[in-house]
Order: sequence, then structure tokens, then C-alpha cells
Amino acid sequence: MKSSNMLMLESKAQIFKALGHPTRMWMVERLAGGECCVCEIVDGVGADFSTISKHLAVLKQAGIVADEKRGKQVFYRLKCPCIMDFVHCIENVVINGAEEQHQVLCCGLEEGKNELER
Repeated sequence: MKSSNMLMLESKAQIFKALGHPTRMWMVERLAGGECCVCEIVDGVGADFSTISKHLAVLKQAGIVADEKRGKQVFYRLKCPCIMDFVHCIENVVINGAEEQHQVLCCGLEEGKNELER
């Protein structure tokens, strides 16, 4: 594999890693509705300020969010709102997987019931 390909793959993997925490996913989904100040995120998540700051730093380092200081407040926004297309795709994968599991469980239970009746 060419080193330029490897660098691109590593960069993509960093974005996946940044999105790989439920709190950070919540933040991305919240910011899809528009920019907000850190204090709003702290209130929404219910975690302490330092924890939220660390999560936001991970998202910023990955290039997912941008910040802007206004007076004493820092506001965050999605740097690339099209990331929500990907998030919606992930939701579809989750929903389809849940439906498939439900189908397997229902069919499996029905087959087991039929065997017991024989």
C-alpha cells in the first residue's frame, strides 16, 4: 500500500475514533441543530466541564467541530455538517441490525415451539 493511501486511511480512522464514544456522538447530533456554547453541552450531557472539554478537544482534533471564543464563552459548531449524512447511515445500520435480530429471535422461537409440539 502506498504511504499516501495509508495516511488517508489513518486520517479516516481518526474520525471514526473521535465518533466512537456515546457522549461525542451526542455532541455531534446536538451541534447538527446549530452552534452552542460549552455550558449548554455541559447541561445537556450532565458531566463536569473538564470531561466535556476533553471530548470537544477530541472532536476538534479530528476536524469534526470548530470553536469560537466570544468573551468568556466558547461556542462550538460542526465544521462539516455533511457528517450527519454518515450518522443517519449508521442509524439505518443499527435499525436494520435490530430488525434482523428480532426476526431471528422470533423465527427461532417459533421453530423451537413447533419442534416441542411434535
